[in-house]
Amino acid sequence: MSKIIKDYIIKQEMAEMPKILFTGRIIIVNTVSDATKAVNYLNSFPVVGVDTETRPSFKKGVIHKVGLLQVATDDTCFLFRLHKIGIPDCLHEFLENNVLKIGLSLKDDFSKLCIRKKSIDPSKGNWLELQQYVLRFGIKDMSLQKIYANLFRMRISKTQRLSNWEVDALTDGQQLYAATDAWCTLRIYKELKRMEEENDYELVVTKPDVPVYSEVENIENDGI
Repeated sequence: MSKIIKDYIIKQEMAEMPKILFTGRIIIVNTVSDATKAVNYLNSFPVVGVDTETRPSFKKGVIHKVGLLQVATDDTCFLFRLHKIGIPDCLHEFLENNVLKIGLSLKDDFSKLCIRKKSIDPSKGNWLELQQYVLRFGIKDMSLQKIYANLFRMRISKTQRLSNWEVDALTDGQQLYAATDAWCTLRIYKELKRMEEENDYELVVTKPDVPVYSEVENIENDGI
């Protein structure tokens, strides 16, 4: 029986789904030396998941630079603390090399990274935008939460999204949130690729009168 996916996910469906959390190793990168070791390890993988986090600003006119870069394999996620180490040469080269990097809303991530280091051009590297990839399957939802819920029937908690990503020591909740997001991009890509290669999916088109999960709504009242 083919895997059932939908063009849109329904709000009530997501509310009833169990949460997903990354269960692998989380390695925090606080120094350039650690960044070099992390990049050497990541270069041994053909594909990784990537995401970023930026400290929110609650004052008009105040915008913070991207503070965290998450890069995940199937069982390990590195959290590069960019507000401490910037983007060292080893990481700069990694972002522009041939390792396939999976992300979502990459235009925004690229813009933030370029502000952090003007000489960087991530678009030179090998990247795949999930928001474009899902279109070939008929999926019209564009958020990471909705795409993941559609494919795996589990939901990603967003409770830590507006936390301070420049604190001296990231909390366990922040680490899990950041690692989960990057890892989920990788899981989504691998599952979509499998579905495509095996022709193992069937699209269900949502009726127009069925309320869909709004882009501006989030299920954020549950801690992780």
